[in-house]
Amino acid sequence: MGKVYVFDHPLIQHKVSKMRMTETTTKDFRELAKEVVTLMTFEATRHLPLKAVEIETPICRTTVNMLDGEDIAIVPILRAGLGFVDGMLSLIPNAKVGHIGLYRDPETHLPVEYYCKLPNDIDKREIFVVDPMLATGGSAVAAIDFIKQRGGKNINFLCLIAAPEGIQALQDAHPDVDIYIAAKDDHLNENAYIVPGLGDAGDRLYGTK
Repeated sequence: MGKVYVFDHPLIQHKVSKMRMTETTTKDFRELAKEVVTLMTFEATRHLPLKAVEIETPICRTTVNMLDGEDIAIVPILRAGLGFVDGMLSLIPNAKVGHIGLYRDPETHLPVEYYCKLPNDIDKREIFVVDPMLATGGSAVAAIDFIKQRGGKNINFLCLIAAPEGIQALQDAHPDVDIYIAAKDDHLNENAYIVPGLGDAGDRLYGTK
């Protein structure tokens, strides 16, 4: 079973709390999102393998630890997931970026893929699927379904805020996926919004309604 990591770092908690506030402007919300995801990426990549490399310092030759490759893919779920990419790339600049676009069919209420572009070597990369909110879990489950259909295997899911219902749905559908969360909230309301949440993350990132 994949693990669920809820970050308790004070900086993450402080910045997410500011994102929740109704008076936070679009500009500040966007900047906070980048800061939070950068901090989360720092923690979520703690397990990356290292290798010993011999280098020359100004003083002498020595052996140091460096990443054993940077075979990482970042896959935002459009459109709100795009707000995560810059913060992650600031720490992992050589990562490749894929994109998945989903919409919910108004009759069946099932996620439908309208766009999917992934790196050609997705099967060889550690993948971070990113979306600010994990509410019902439908979009996350569908996105990971599509990635697995195209050969992706080593998959993580990273989000700002999650509801227990979404966590359970994602674990039930993809028990091999680790989930990284900045804040675990209480429940979903009748409109499937996370409570207390922060509203619609896409609208708040891009100034739309």
